[in-house]
Amino acid sequence: MTLLIPTQLVPVKVDSSGVARVAGTRVTLDTIVLAFDAGATAEELAQQYPSLALGGCVLGI
Repeated sequence: MTLLIPTQLVPVKVDSSGVARVAGTRVTLDTIVLAFDAGATAEELAQQYPSLALGGCVLGI
């Protein structure tokens, strides 16, 4: 029996300056990762950055 795990792509785009951002926003991936590392939850990130959907926060983390 083979276990199939569905994958979801993280909505990240690299801009012309080489900075990784959540697609469709100006929020950098570094911002999300550092905030999560400091203890922020996906829900807190979505509240702090209204341009991010909760799903985008979860996938980014």
